[in-house]
Amino acid sequence: MIKNLILFSIFLSGFLLSQGQTELSYPFQNTDNSQEDRIDDLIGRLSLEEKASLMLHTSPAIERLNIPAYNWWNECLHGVGRAGKATVFPQAIGLAATFDDDLIFRVASAISDEARAKYLTALRKNNTTQYTGLSFWSPNVNIFRDPRWGRGQETYGEDPFLTATIGKAFVRGLQGENPKYLKTAACAKHFVVHSGPEKDRHHFNVIPNVRDFRETYLPAFHSLVDAKVESVMCAYNRTYNLPCCGSSFLTNDLLREDWGFEGHIVTDCWALDDICLRHKFTKDEIESAALAVNAGINLNCGYIYKFIPEAVGKGLITETKVDEIIRPLLRTRFRLGLFDPIGMNPWNRIDESVVNSDEHRKLAYEAAAKSIVLLKNNKVLPLSRDSIRSLFVTGPTASNINALVGNYNGLSGNFSTFLEGIVDRVDAGTIVDYTQGCLLNQDSVYHGFWNAGLKDATVAFVGLTRLLEGEDGDAMLNTTGGDRVDLRLPVNQIEFVRKLHQNKGDKPLIVVITGGSAVAIPEIIELADAVLYAWYPGEAGGLAMADILFGKINPSGKLPITIYKSVNDLPAFDDYSMKQRTYKFMEKKALFPFGFGLSYGELQFKELTVTQLKNNNNSLKISALIHNNSARDVEQVVQIYVRLEDGKYFNAKRILLGFERVKLNAGESRKVNLEVDLNYARYWDESTSQYKLEPGEYILELGHSSGDLGLSQKFVVE
Repeated sequence: MIKNLILFSIFLSGFLLSQGQTELSYPFQNTDNSQEDRIDDLIGRLSLEEKASLMLHTSPAIERLNIPAYNWWNECLHGVGRAGKATVFPQAIGLAATFDDDLIFRVASAISDEARAKYLTALRKNNTTQYTGLSFWSPNVNIFRDPRWGRGQETYGEDPFLTATIGKAFVRGLQGENPKYLKTAACAKHFVVHSGPEKDRHHFNVIPNVRDFRETYLPAFHSLVDAKVESVMCAYNRTYNLPCCGSSFLTNDLLREDWGFEGHIVTDCWALDDICLRHKFTKDEIESAALAVNAGINLNCGYIYKFIPEAVGKGLITETKVDEIIRPLLRTRFRLGLFDPIGMNPWNRIDESVVNSDEHRKLAYEAAAKSIVLLKNNKVLPLSRDSIRSLFVTGPTASNINALVGNYNGLSGNFSTFLEGIVDRVDAGTIVDYTQGCLLNQDSVYHGFWNAGLKDATVAFVGLTRLLEGEDGDAMLNTTGGDRVDLRLPVNQIEFVRKLHQNKGDKPLIVVITGGSAVAIPEIIELADAVLYAWYPGEAGGLAMADILFGKINPSGKLPITIYKSVNDLPAFDDYSMKQRTYKFMEKKALFPFGFGLSYGELQFKELTVTQLKNNNNSLKISALIHNNSARDVEQVVQIYVRLEDGKYFNAKRILLGFERVKLNAGESRKVNLEVDLNYARYWDESTSQYKLEPGEYILELGHSSGDLGLSQKFVVE
């Protein structure tokens, strides 16, 4: 590694010499000057046209000032994406299913290590094209309010507290903890109220209830701003009649003034086109550029900001305003170390050997294993590796790499499909028979289902892939813009499972669902002896699934979403009210509640105590005795909720306030101590425009999920 660093330093010296950057020609290149003084100097040397060019995501070189080209567009939703070799972790919704913020921090730290290494390696080739930079447009902290949304897989689920907790850990891991330099620049997107329908995202207008806006749609973004996220991406749509990328209320008032955001704001790609072409809010590109600048938008993914000089010429904005807007953008480049000698930045010591390293592959395996959710088990799992003589593996996602990766993914030379994972984990004396069985959708041809009665057990892999759900234009087999009209599996897949059931006799049928959203599976629950939800589990998904099937690992994933019985249980997709949505507000019974996930063992909760901390009336100290009464080691997630009966303003059934992973050996008991913050139970008082905690007698609940809370304790808020 040291040898490689020396060689790279020699190379980079030559590279920078060719750019004229080894000579301290200008004060902005002098690292002895303060960062703000350096920015002042650089702004003062730029022409208006150069400033405008640096505010485009494809920022060109300014050769006379020895500033190299830089492309701001990069992705790392669950691993460095769209840039070739990288460790592929579970899709974001699967990461949320781990309910493990420490794990998410380690995952994001690994991602940013690989990002730095890939950036430095690309720099050796003078490669500054898209997906080589250090500014990453992740994470997506929109609330997954409706399971029909194709991009819900990119989020951390339906709950603001879970989303904020996982999101903050991800941001810390991406950006690192150096006081001077960012390892990479993270981005909270899409601000705000942006969760479908995909086909309308470039022109729809959302006017949410004020309390839903403040209590559901905003908190995760606010939390990430508090965590010093470097960037925020504004959304395509309008919110309260104003284009999100031209709304001074959202960007200047909320982000800058109320929350104290100091980073830069980037548009979603070609969102400024939408303002004039689809929202019809401005008459042309020049007015759109002026609107965005006046709203404080620093970076344009697109081309509209090339019209900034014309907007200045027409008096729509001033060059002084442009100077103000470019400052946070340049600050990010300085914080990434892009204007400093290579040796000054400690993050530049990361070697490319970290990319998809053994350590990172093990971390991908851990994340996949902790994300998988056991939904049903009629005592058929775990399978006995020693006694199983034959297995039938089937289904359209069993050997499908698309079922591992979801969207916004990287690529790995170490993908383990579910079929490969099972074959790897069985011994040489076990027969594994495989057929795809049916296509992903739209067919009535079935094959191999008769094997279900001929083998010791059948494991059927069905569900969704990125071809059926995703971003508008990306889901190739989807005719509704990437969204899902029906929450069920494709009809042919349900029929295939039915044929397996009809032929299995007394042999167990295990069904594994892949997908990134809430799949309504009432038929599958009836037909199968065991059901697992795998999400899009990343490159190690096959090995992790096999180890859960054979009992090497105890399933411990929890649902970060509610699984509904039917789409008929939901309001209209384009209704942005939270009524009848998510575990907090729905009245009908769910198929599986938020936080649900079974185990091969069982933890019992006892002796709950709740103590209000006197120095902070909004904090509670929670203590409970956790006992593992099973004969095997168990790792599970303890969840804490709060509710207020007969509240005047508290309108949720209950609200998640805390969670913690607990690992207990067989027969072990341990006391768990947690501290939770009641601020996530506050309501928005419209009369005073403030968050308030309603006085009253609250009930704190502790248990396995939002639908299984065995312990409760009352406390009073005055």
